[in-house]
Amino acid sequence: MGFSYFSSEIHQETVVTMTRTKSPKPVSIFLSGALLAVAMLTSACAPTATQHWSSWRGPSYDGSTKAKNLPVTFSKTSNIVWEASMPGPSAASPIIWGDRVFVSSLDNRTKGLMAICLDRKTGKELWKEQVGIGIQQDNRSNQASPSPVTDGKLVVFFYGNGDLVAFDLAGKKLWQRNIQKDYGQFAFLWTFSTSPVLYENTLFMQVLQRDVPVNGRGRTDGPNESYLLALEPATGKELWRKVRPDEAVSEAKEAFTTPIPFEFKGQKQLIIAGGDYISGHDPKNGDILWSWGTWNEAKVGHWRLVPSPVVGGGVALASAPKKEPVFAVKLGGQGKLPESAVAWRSERNGPISTDVPTPAYADGDFYVLSDVTKKLTRVEAATGKVKWTIDLPGKAKYESSPTVADGKVYTMNFKAEVTVINAADGAVLHTAALGDPTDDTTRSSIAVAGGHLFVRTNAKLYCIGGK
Repeated sequence: MGFSYFSSEIHQETVVTMTRTKSPKPVSIFLSGALLAVAMLTSACAPTATQHWSSWRGPSYDGSTKAKNLPVTFSKTSNIVWEASMPGPSAASPIIWGDRVFVSSLDNRTKGLMAICLDRKTGKELWKEQVGIGIQQDNRSNQASPSPVTDGKLVVFFYGNGDLVAFDLAGKKLWQRNIQKDYGQFAFLWTFSTSPVLYENTLFMQVLQRDVPVNGRGRTDGPNESYLLALEPATGKELWRKVRPDEAVSEAKEAFTTPIPFEFKGQKQLIIAGGDYISGHDPKNGDILWSWGTWNEAKVGHWRLVPSPVVGGGVALASAPKKEPVFAVKLGGQGKLPESAVAWRSERNGPISTDVPTPAYADGDFYVLSDVTKKLTRVEAATGKVKWTIDLPGKAKYESSPTVADGKVYTMNFKAEVTVINAADGAVLHTAALGDPTDDTTRSSIAVAGGHLFVRTNAKLYCIGGK
């Protein structure tokens, strides 16, 4: 997918790689000195987007990467480049830019919300800062669940208590603010989580919440609004805030999704799922360009939404919660879309459903991991044709989102058992138990960068693959 941010990402990489890439051998003794210099610079600045995993769903915002030669077999004692102890659990995915790995974490000892940076080559801690205090609102997650995001200039961390903070890559704090204090207390039954997004030189945050307080949480001095927020990355200054209306009721107003950038036929958009519908927004001002949503016509009140949308094959995939279908909505529409805008939908209570994991997209197909049926399905994005469905191994539940790379699908369950699956036919190639006794609710998704896998368990961060 041709995102302009992806192009920007490549430009940022050239700044980093020029200092660490060896000069190539001369291609011809007849090249002039000036021409040779140009050739060397071009080689040094060649696109290397596979060195990055810059956001929660990777460089293309779809859970996939073009990286090659990734490991198939590994264990706690084999094919491990390094492992780093984590101060506490987190459902956040590790974020990688060049030689830096950024991790959110709870500190079990202090209950602090931590922003951590490690050296990608060695796992050595480069810097760490406590941003706030992580008080669990429920027994299912903690406030260090959102993944950080980077553009190669700065890295932004967000936490479920509302703390939003930006650092430069060396660890200098650039700014910090709390969006609960700025825009009102969150009105969620569960601990709020959404990951920040950097796109078009703008930092985006979404808050899709109830319109009235729940269990004493929420504004009492005015209306609770769901909104999309745009900030200046370098300063945290508000650029605009756009209210996103919905007709959902009760808990169905709550969404733990993340905005997904995409570009279709030259039009840049952010797509958002929550409040019983999916919508495309103009990143310049937050205006709704199109919307569709009839999956909850009965107005069921407990249908909070967790899976983020994913784009590919000319459609945007929206997942209704529980055991309800997924819906492929055709891109390119305007306004409130009719039912004819749905290219295909899966069967209710079928294997193509997901309550928590966000599907991945690669090579024309979606990979839908169903935590409610414990199955993984590869389905053609444009048509909905199922290519294969498999039962996932192990006894533990899967809530991590799948990662697709190098012809393989990488998944992980609550016990931090990582399964490697052949993307072509669904054959299970390998399963590795990376957890320890504290790993009973592992939810972090696997990141890929620099030819390695980065696997975050509750207690460890592993860098896996050849040195």
